[in-house]
Amino acid sequence: MSKQAVLTVGIDPKLKSEAEKVLKELGLTTAQAVTLFFKQVVLRRGLPFELQIPEEKTAEELAEAKAIESAEKFSELDDLFNNFDLR
Repeated sequence: MSKQAVLTVGIDPKLKSEAEKVLKELGLTTAQAVTLFFKQVVLRRGLPFELQIPEEKTAEELAEAKAIESAEKFSELDDLFNNFDLR
């Protein structure tokens, strides 16, 4: 009898890649992270984090933060000024 069960899930490739980068920094493999998650589900008899629908203001602030994250970035001040014709 096998001592391991196989779990097959479909997930967005970009999300998987980003999560694996974070897990690597933490010194964890994907399998270890899933095992930790499952152990917490069993221990808490539920999800190990709170699920909630954010208030409208919070949702707006999250959307604004996401927009800032994806905003164009400049490594040189001159590039910023030139982009907005500030010189």
